[in-house]
Amino acid sequence: MHTPASIHGHPIHAMLVPLAIGGFVISFVADIICLATGNLQPWSTIAYYTMLGAILAALAAALPGFIDMLSLPGGTPIKRTALTHMGINLTVVALFAWNAWQRHLNPENLGTPMLMSGIGILMLLVSGWLGGKMVYEAGVGVERTDGVPRDHR
Repeated sequence: MHTPASIHGHPIHAMLVPLAIGGFVISFVADIICLATGNLQPWSTIAYYTMLGAILAALAAALPGFIDMLSLPGGTPIKRTALTHMGINLTVVALFAWNAWQRHLNPENLGTPMLMSGIGILMLLVSGWLGGKMVYEAGVGVERTDGVPRDHR
C-alpha cells in the first residue's frame, strides 16, 4: 500500500526509524559496558548523547508515521495494530526523554536510568514486531507493481 509520507514511493518513516532504533540500542550497549567495566567515562557520556540523538530521530520519524497511520482504513485490525505501534513508540520516546533528563540532573546515578533503558529496549522489540507485522502481513508502505490493492485485515 502506497503511503502518503513517501519520496518517490519510498516511505519516509521506514527511512528514519533505523536512526532512532540504532541510537537507543547504542545507548543501551554503552550502559551495559559502563556497568560491566565500572568505568563511568566515556560510556555514560556516549549513552547520554546517543540517547538524545535517538530521541530526535524518533520524533522526526513520528510525523511521517502518523501521516501513514491516518491513511489506513478505520475499523480494521491493521489500523488497531498501527495505533498500538504508535502508542508504544510514543511511550518509548517519553521514557527515554525522562531517562535523559535524569542523566542530565545526576550523571553519576545511573541505576534507574539504566533500568529504564532496558525497559525501553524491550518495548522497542514489541513495537518493531508490530511494525514488521504491518509491512509483511498488510503491505503497509509497500507499493505493489501489479496494481492489485492489498487487503488491510
